[in-house]
Amino acid sequence: MKVLLVFAHPERHSLNGALRDVAVAELEAQGHEVRVSDLYAEGWKSEVDRADFPNWPQAEALRINAASKKAFEADNLTADVKAEIEKLLWADVLILQFPLWWYTMPAILKGWVDRVFAYGFAYGVGEHSDKRWGDRFGEGTLAGKRAMLIVTTGGWEEHYSARGINGPMDDLLFPINHGILYYPGYDVLPPFVVYRVDRFHQTDFESVAERLRARMRTLATTGPIPYRRQNFGDYLIPAMTLRPELGEPGASGFALHVDTHAAE
Repeated sequence: MKVLLVFAHPERHSLNGALRDVAVAELEAQGHEVRVSDLYAEGWKSEVDRADFPNWPQAEALRINAASKKAFEADNLTADVKAEIEKLLWADVLILQFPLWWYTMPAILKGWVDRVFAYGFAYGVGEHSDKRWGDRFGEGTLAGKRAMLIVTTGGWEEHYSARGINGPMDDLLFPINHGILYYPGYDVLPPFVVYRVDRFHQTDFESVAERLRARMRTLATTGPIPYRRQNFGDYLIPAMTLRPELGEPGASGFALHVDTHAAE
């Protein structure tokens, strides 16, 4: 397989850097082809602004969706963005690796998504009607490919449990897994999360490294999170609400959008 790893940590000689090396080495040992986008090392521009759309009229207010659509259709996206899009089209698997900062991804990685997931490429794709609401959430440009997260956090695993004060990790990562990765069609694998990293010792690292190697070895076979697909009957269109008869009794929030019976 072809694997793109997007790395978002400012320090190459860090735990994240070491885990990145473990992942890449194991993938290459398994015969996969790997590319790495190291956002900090490459000086990735994170903010979306007029510089992204040089052909947008200077006298006209910048409308990001319209400008992105026009630039994508005219092949006028900036060179750095076009290079990342090419990598996404090349890759069978996308891995986003980052430390959890303030309950989400670092700003530089969010900026990578903001700029690379262009209108007409990752969103604004497909027919919008009373039967379909675009090719998204299970469909889209990146359908048939796989994606997963490698995440580190200083908090304890218990802090991110169902009753933990930080909230369940699955809920915190839902906007990324479902809203960024599943939206344009990726099959999203369960995340690889490392807890209590501020208290790591060498013995802790060796254990985590072996778990990460195991995940890399099963990248092609691990079952994805069974998110519900948008255009295949689970949702009322165009209201985009889950049909009332679906979902576990009493369930609410993000869990409603996971089909717990999909593997039965």
